Amino acid sequence: MSRGRFITFEGTEGVGKSTQLATARQALEDAGKAVLVTREPGGTPMAEAIRELLLSPRDEAVNELTELLLMFAARAQHLHGSILPALEQGTWVLCDRFTDATYAYQGGGRGVPQEQIAMLEQLVQGEVRPDHVILLDAPVEVGMARARSRSAPDRFEREQAVFFQRIRECYLQRAEQQPSRYHVVDAGQPLDEVSRRVSGFIATLLA
Repeated sequence: MSRGRFITFEGTEGVGKSTQLATARQALEDAGKAVLVTREPGGTPMAEAIRELLLSPRDEAVNELTELLLMFAARAQHLHGSILPALEQGTWVLCDRFTDATYAYQGGGRGVPQEQIAMLEQLVQGEVRPDHVILLDAPVEVGMARARSRSAPDRFEREQAVFFQRIRECYLQRAEQQPSRYHVVDAGQPLDEVSRRVSGFIATLLA
């Protein structure tokens, strides 16, 4: 049995990751592939409990290293309890965010040194990295307007626009540095066009 593919969907708030995860899932299932759709932080009961800790608004200031360590604690449980077993069974894994988000949010957004993130990445993941990253990119003001129209904002969504601008810039820098792994999609386009682009990319992986 061949190993499944590991594809992550990245981007700032409100860029449509959930919608495009569903688009990719449908394309893969139509092609007869077994698919696991999951998310970070989260993906297992323990990791989902950590997600609640991370996203819930609170009066207490959260230290950036606390946030970083909780992210990787959830990731360790998710990776070893769900993602790797699925890949070994030949299942394609579609994940809403992974470690690239940590580089963008905790690194670009919070200012945590990239070297600290890389150290934890190696500790938790070893050589495991997503095969492909679909980066849904849109201007920060567009994404924020979409995100704030959905529901009450979580702890991250309450941040100011400059925080998300740093995140977006970090994502785009990583995409430029790793063009073979990143596939950038303009998420500011009409939904049908974004879905067409994502479906087209999935088709190239199936060819």
